[in-house]
Amino acid sequence: MEASATSKLLVSDIASIVDHVPSNFVRPITDRPNLSEIETSGDSIPLIDLQELHGPNRADIIQQFARACASYGFFQIKNHGVPEKTIERMMTVAREFFRQPESERVKHYSADTTKTTRLSTSFNVASEKVSNWRDFLRLHCLPIEDFINEWPSSPVSFREVTAEYATSVRALVLVLLEAISESLGLAKDSVSNTLGKHGQHMALNYYPPCPQPDLTFGLPGHKDPNLITVLLQDEVPGLQVFKDGKWIPVRPVPNTFIVNMGDQMQVISNDKYKSVLHRAVVNSDKERISIPTFYCPSLDAVVGPQQELINEEEESPAVYRSFTYAEYYEKFWDRALATESCIDLFKASKT
Repeated sequence: MEASATSKLLVSDIASIVDHVPSNFVRPITDRPNLSEIETSGDSIPLIDLQELHGPNRADIIQQFARACASYGFFQIKNHGVPEKTIERMMTVAREFFRQPESERVKHYSADTTKTTRLSTSFNVASEKVSNWRDFLRLHCLPIEDFINEWPSSPVSFREVTAEYATSVRALVLVLLEAISESLGLAKDSVSNTLGKHGQHMALNYYPPCPQPDLTFGLPGHKDPNLITVLLQDEVPGLQVFKDGKWIPVRPVPNTFIVNMGDQMQVISNDKYKSVLHRAVVNSDKERISIPTFYCPSLDAVVGPQQELINEEEESPAVYRSFTYAEYYEKFWDRALATESCIDLFKASKT
């Protein structure tokens, strides 16, 4: 069985023919999920209701953003303005895509991390030592008209549904960036103005049922290299966030998004807001789909701490040097999630 499994490019096609995890997916004993030790009750990430963001209680909501970003780096949002129908259609078309025959899916396969539309597996198959129990379709989607013709044309509604979803989520992100900017004490367009022409990518993550979920990860602990991530997930749990030395499961709540800070937000905020470790675990009886939108600077944008957040006299010097996002992004993919974050490579040198 293992021999035929190794000829498959995608985890979803391996999962359907094995009753154990092939050896290339098995984590070292010291780096396994320890699913029995996860706290299932108690702490979870904050939930922010965006309903009042544009009303008289805006200042209170901005305070909630400040606390969530500084203490957790992760929060959930409701009343976010993305239509429920748009969300349902996106989740449905993602599921339809991964349920297509192998021959249809693999047309989009590529291990080239520079391709703007590609189906792949794990994280970076070219440079990692242990594989992850995940397939993913990665899409660039800003501006949509530059990329939509590369996107899959099957299922037939894929391009239309995904474009509508990407456009709605981008509008939400711009609202979130204003609130986060204000929560840092900056003008509301400050963060947005550092991003050059802006960039937006999406991933459709597919985690098939796994016969031995305690031996492997969907994705191991990592931090996001981008600015801000807005995650849509189905009803199957799997996301965990690292807080105060332990992993906290994030329970799916219908009609919410999960938002997390990425490395660029940590840099721009000069360490006031942190990019946080998170991971995806798998289970033995249900497939799971998650759809993160990664919002980022354009590749030529120069990123560095906001000037207003640097004060040499008050012991808050610039923690990071300035760099182009292209330089950061290349390092991130090359490292294959081998270490938790590549942000330390961009620290300002102490004179």
